[in-house]
This record gives sequence, structure tokens and C-alpha cells, in this order.
Amino acid sequence: MDLRLYYEKIRAMEAKLTDEYPVVVSNETTDGGKDGTKTEVPRKIAARLLVDGVARLASKEEVKVYREYLAEAKRVADQIAAAARLQLTVLSTTDLDRLKTAARGPKE
Repeated sequence: MDLRLYYEKIRAMEAKLTDEYPVVVSNETTDGGKDGTKTEVPRKIAARLLVDGVARLASKEEVKVYREYLAEAKRVADQIAAAARLQLTVLSTTDLDRLKTAARGPKE
């Protein structure tokens, strides 16, 4: 393998990519790579994956679906984090009555 030619191909592919972080879709490989996994990677890594043939660029529709999936996952994670911050205190009825009495103030 001519390394000079290999790196020239990577640089040429990198120049063709317009997005700073393109979405690539993995191809099935003989060493266990799964087909169809979408990943957002830096341009330089995307170029190497494309030249090596282990991934392809995602179509516009695939990118749209992937970004919607990420937005939904973030929304769910934010909800879980907000629920974790919620604090509850359990009081017995005796403690609750005592607090109500204290809040009303002393009777004059």
C-alpha cells in the first residue's frame, strides 16, 4: 500500500465534505462492524472512514432522522435529571399538625 496515495485520498475526501461534523453510517465489515450505525464525527475522521470503506455518508433524510432522535434523547435525559432534583419529605400527621399550628402563630 502506497501511504502517500492513501493520505492524498483522505485529504481529497476531507476537502469534499462540507459539514464540520458529518454523519456517517457504518458498513458491515468482516471484523464485526455492524451495518447501519449512525455517528457524527469530525470531518477528518469521516474522510478516513469513507476512504477505508467502513462507512458511507448519511443521506439528508437519515441525518434529519438522526438529529430528531438525538433531540428526543436529550429531552428525555433532561426530564430524568429534573425528576432527580425533585425533593420530597414525608411527614406523619402529628408532625403536619404541629407545623400547621406553628404557622398560625400563637393565639392571643
